[in-house]
Amino acid sequence: MQCPACQNTDSRVLESRSADAGKSVRRRRECLNCNFRFTTYERIETMPLSVIKKDGTRELFNKEKLITGISRACEKTTFSSEAIINFVDSIESQILQDSNKDIKSSHIGELILENLRKENEVAYIRFASVYRKFNGVNDFIATLQSLKGNSKNQLASIL
Repeated sequence: MQCPACQNTDSRVLESRSADAGKSVRRRRECLNCNFRFTTYERIETMPLSVIKKDGTRELFNKEKLITGISRACEKTTFSSEAIINFVDSIESQILQDSNKDIKSSHIGELILENLRKENEVAYIRFASVYRKFNGVNDFIATLQSLKGNSKNQLASIL
């Protein structure tokens, strides 16, 4: 590792610890030439993920877009900003587990809906209304009835 102060490539590791919830390693180093101390991070190198949009175009996966969309759906709900970040991290992990590095935007949307349905019904309805392009009250009613029907099925399986 090259020292940022003198560009010498010889350094020793003083301390290593896990960072980013175990996704990287943080190392404190000391240059053997000038004794300058600096921090480095070691992460797994991942291949970029391409998202195939509905019109067939491709763009790089952008986690910030997910955070923005889910934040809008979760406004005025019990979801904290930290919970939203954790939710998006969970979605990203599920996407990255797929060995295919090209993923359809529709698959990402359905994955979000599936997970939101379990977490918060209001956020689910809001996200679904935009994602599925609700045209009127009937679309809302149909989605609410499917939620209500699912709740009854879950209740029946518990009893």
